[in-house]
Amino acid sequence: MSDAWTPAEMPDLSGKTVIVTGANSGLGFEGAKQFAASGATVVLACRSPDRGEEAAEEIRRSVYDATLDVRKLDLADLSSVESFATAFLADYDELHVLCNNAGVMAIPRGETADGFETQFGVNHLGHFALTGHLIDVIRDTPTFSRVVTQSSGLHERGDIDLSDLQSEAEYDKWDAYAQSKLANLLFAFELDTRLNHAGVENAISVGCHPGYADTNLQRRGPEASGSTLRLWLMKAANAVLAQDAARGAFPMLYAATAPDVAGGEYIGPSGFMNMRGAPAPDTASRKARDRDLAIQLWDRSVELTGVSFGLREEATPLD
Repeated sequence: MSDAWTPAEMPDLSGKTVIVTGANSGLGFEGAKQFAASGATVVLACRSPDRGEEAAEEIRRSVYDATLDVRKLDLADLSSVESFATAFLADYDELHVLCNNAGVMAIPRGETADGFETQFGVNHLGHFALTGHLIDVIRDTPTFSRVVTQSSGLHERGDIDLSDLQSEAEYDKWDAYAQSKLANLLFAFELDTRLNHAGVENAISVGCHPGYADTNLQRRGPEASGSTLRLWLMKAANAVLAQDAARGAFPMLYAATAPDVAGGEYIGPSGFMNMRGAPAPDTASRKARDRDLAIQLWDRSVELTGVSFGLREEATPLD
């Protein structure tokens, strides 16, 4: 890994298919633009197709030959997740990169269409179900495939409360966010383990985080709670500490394309307090590497979503 790594070092992705969730803004938009610039066919999976089309037009203004496909995906509705996957599989027979990127952060408690706490439902369960619906095409893609799941440094604050995953007994917006980001990493690492145990040699699963990046995601929490003071403080902190969304997307792009990335790695910025800088392997928390917890979360996620990966029989706890 070069200290000066940029997306210019990404390989030629001509003939490759990439899905980016939440591709209409922030990290997802910046990532989709770079994948397109490298020649990939990029599926912009967005809750709002209108905003997705606006993002696609903006990308085309800077990447004149971009191959983009805007499709509706609402991660807060499992029926939408299934419909997206069904439609994708009808039109594509290969998937080289799946970027589980979309998310919500530190919002007042709400519920998804399926009754899940919104942050856990969107950030973890929606992506769990999406990946499960697409796992066969990922496995069957003849060249190398990657699942890249976006987490956060705040996963270190997280706990998985298996008795109250939906935060019904008690809700703190930051604790719920941290739980969802820890769940993202437990899923990413467990998926890689199960692919290995199943003898899948052409696909890996990787976690990543953007460090401290200035994106719309940070504004939604203060806006949803009506806190002008929090919104002002967030903007002030971003001006001093944050890197822009384009650089915040570097770890995701590196995890998705760099030849030296191994399955089960966690990629983030390598600079000051892992908040900014060139992408490199980072250290996930001990809880994120807890295999027993990962298996319990996996089983509960299957129960909640009704989506099975067909990898269970190979995934017994390690000695």
